[in-house]
Amino acid sequence: MAAADDLRTVRDFVRYGVSRFTEARLAFGHGTSEALDEAAFMVLEGLHLPVDELSPWLDARLTMEERARLADLIERRCTTRQPAAYLLGRTYIGGVPFRSDPRAIVPRSFIGELMAGELFTGGDFSLVPQPESVGRVLDLCTGSGCLAILAAMTFPNAQVDGVDLSPDALALATENVAEHELAERVRLIEGDLFGPLAGEVYDLIITNPPYVDEDAMAALPAEYRHEPSLAFAGGPDGLDIVRRILAEAPAYLTPGGGLICEFGTGKEILEAEYPHLPFLWLDTEDSEGEVFWLSAADLTVNADLRVINRMPR
Repeated sequence: MAAADDLRTVRDFVRYGVSRFTEARLAFGHGTSEALDEAAFMVLEGLHLPVDELSPWLDARLTMEERARLADLIERRCTTRQPAAYLLGRTYIGGVPFRSDPRAIVPRSFIGELMAGELFTGGDFSLVPQPESVGRVLDLCTGSGCLAILAAMTFPNAQVDGVDLSPDALALATENVAEHELAERVRLIEGDLFGPLAGEVYDLIITNPPYVDEDAMAALPAEYRHEPSLAFAGGPDGLDIVRRILAEAPAYLTPGGGLICEFGTGKEILEAEYPHLPFLWLDTEDSEGEVFWLSAADLTVNADLRVINRMPR
């Protein structure tokens, strides 16, 4: 391959990757948001180097074997349009590594970023005043298991259940749980949302459910079409599963518990449809109005109002 013959250093391959990705008009969004970040990630991970800092390695000269491997990875990213995480078999959330392959969507979530911040570490502005007191956490639509694993790391005394409808996703999640040596604290369950959880209650429910609407599903870039559609499709307006979660969650939360949900677009629809719910919108560096928090008390009041509104008058 000509690129492997002509390029010599990490800097060369990052530059080449940016040029090829731009030329190929790739779509990003699986852990990176632009060509430079994607090229840096692929080169560093492809060389088994730490992915959090590029500068120390920029002028490192590569062996012929390394050059051939990187040239092949960059070319496959352009020709197959597979997400980089699938080509490399690994990605990261907040520096935590996760295995990744087509059995589940590529691990990524604004909730992962939020759990690493002050909102869940205790203190005056924390949604969870005492993280060490959290005893049970539920991760609905766990996919690769990434959020269940991050929850176990964030709440050191918690037992975490991860539920998913897909046996393939749960198989990958099992590998990730084992890699992080959390099998004694993270239980993976096959089922449809709360279906397999009769009688269970949790201090915290986290969920990143399917939420892509029909129009967006029809327009998904090629990269996203390599991922299982089951993990995306959320009905006509993308909120079918979110509505189910809002309706059913109160029965599975302890009185002092809460729900954090990532759902993409549709903030205005939710606020109009649930006027009595005081959604707390949790923005991140790259998102606005895509993650909300509701306490168990707020959800219970909403459930009571919905029952009253259905009563004959």
